Amino acid sequence: MNNHPSPTGETRLGIIAGSGPEAGIDLWTKVLHHNRAMLGTIYDGDVHAPHVIIASVPELGYSMELEKREEQVWCALEHTARQISPQVDYYVIACNTLNYFADRLDALELDAQLITPSQVVIEELRRLNHPADQGVALLGSRQTMDLGHWSSYTALAEHFSVELPVESESLHHLIYDVKVAGGSTPEIEREFLTLCASLHSDVVLQACTELPLIDVDSTRAGKNLIDVSDLLARALATKTA
Repeated sequence: MNNHPSPTGETRLGIIAGSGPEAGIDLWTKVLHHNRAMLGTIYDGDVHAPHVIIASVPELGYSMELEKREEQVWCALEHTARQISPQVDYYVIACNTLNYFADRLDALELDAQLITPSQVVIEELRRLNHPADQGVALLGSRQTMDLGHWSSYTALAEHFSVELPVESESLHHLIYDVKVAGGSTPEIEREFLTLCASLHSDVVLQACTELPLIDVDSTRAGKNLIDVSDLLARALATKTA
């Protein structure tokens, strides 16, 4: 439990970003959207927006090379979590890959509570009554799709059948392309659509904060695309209700 509550009694939210910075902006925008939607007619402008602290740390961008830079990334993440924790009640990491460190962060016994992608995904699939024996496609970085070690989604595989793309390295490079472009391009969209067409599962988890930045919706993809960033944003916004 947070030992340093807000003087006003409001719930304070935190976002750790940097992998990449656009993904952090995207997640924050979604928090604002969900907050406004939840308040409905009660929402009366800026004073009803949530209290949010964002730490965007460039060094966390090395998450894409986690196998080689694990300790460097962990040091940067631990330092950032220790800085942000006294200022917030709940926080998320705007990077699915970095949630590999969730257990280590929990072991620090920080004031703030971490909400993880795997938590919100499992809750959402249960809410949708998705059958456990039906496949769910998991799209993310190479580390996220390594369910044997690096992934923060090992718990998901314990509850649902998980389909991984055949061309996992191609997807890893596609994520890099989104980072460099800062968003969507026609070429990136074509590659993503080709990838979706190769999947057997109807439900596709966009388990990388760069993937929702690609301008392709469920109708165009022919799949039920689930934006994990949006689920995290909704979970954060709910804490303020």
